[in-house]
Amino acid sequence: MTTPQHKIGSGFGARSTADDVLSGIDLSGSTAIVTGGYSGLGLETTRALAKAGARVVVPARRRAAAQEAVEGIDGVETEELDLADLESVRGFAERFLASGRAIDIMINNAGIMACPETRVGPGWEAQFAVNHLGHYALVNRLWPAIARGGARGGARVVAVSSGAHGITGVRWDDVRFEHGYDRWQAYGQSKSANVLFALHLDALGRDVGVRAFSLHPGSILTPLQRHLPKAEMVEAGWIDEKGDLADPSFKTPAQGAATQVWAATSPRLADMGGVYCEDCDVAEPAGEGTEGGVHAHATDPEQAARLWALSAGLTGVDAFAAAG
Repeated sequence: MTTPQHKIGSGFGARSTADDVLSGIDLSGSTAIVTGGYSGLGLETTRALAKAGARVVVPARRRAAAQEAVEGIDGVETEELDLADLESVRGFAERFLASGRAIDIMINNAGIMACPETRVGPGWEAQFAVNHLGHYALVNRLWPAIARGGARGGARVVAVSSGAHGITGVRWDDVRFEHGYDRWQAYGQSKSANVLFALHLDALGRDVGVRAFSLHPGSILTPLQRHLPKAEMVEAGWIDEKGDLADPSFKTPAQGAATQVWAATSPRLADMGGVYCEDCDVAEPAGEGTEGGVHAHATDPEQAARLWALSAGLTGVDAFAAAG
């Protein structure tokens, strides 16, 4: 079986920064939405896109904190959005659509990792709800604006996944983790969902000029680790006893943001989509005992379509239902 999951020789790599991949790219006149674009990789992504000329909208659950974080970055605005609350998602989308603007770049960057068992909405497991379902509903609600971006020269939707998608695929027999919760299994499921989401969205949107991508940003110390005990990170070799970075393979936030910015803007990806990226290039299929790459369960079109149908049923939102 052939697969588009092969490196294309982008000219960039693990140590490239978001500014590096945007060198020579003018985003003037474009509008980008970056969820969680006020912290960690999201903030670096916001800075880089705005520096290249994009108007960046940062929807945030903590809008006051977001406003403070992006203060002084020209071309950035904040909005209220809680991805765990579908009414909040609806409200943000309706306000944005009322502005009449097109979306050229949509980066689903916000997320939570390895949190204690938490239930949101109608009993959904929080990592699946925030990392996947909230973003699924948001993109579908915003689809008219994204499609307008596609029609005027191409739009891209980028789902920030993780190498942790290799932990597990979607647990079809227990998506809600009602029969025993494991924080890393739950995180892995949500990250596989991100890859499958982008795969199916690309199939649905490519005919109207919208392409979708997923990616692993690399390992970076950011507020994403807020739920991890220090002792666990020391044992993993990420940090030392003083709390300083100990793993030389970790990236800086600017390097960590590079792959999502590259996926959102690179001319090299103009005729591609539905692929999983890492280190500012398309990733190879994961092999036995090898580091990195994308696992087969996350590149299966049938599982991607099944997840889309499940998500539509859970959220009551599907921008493509009439067309389907």
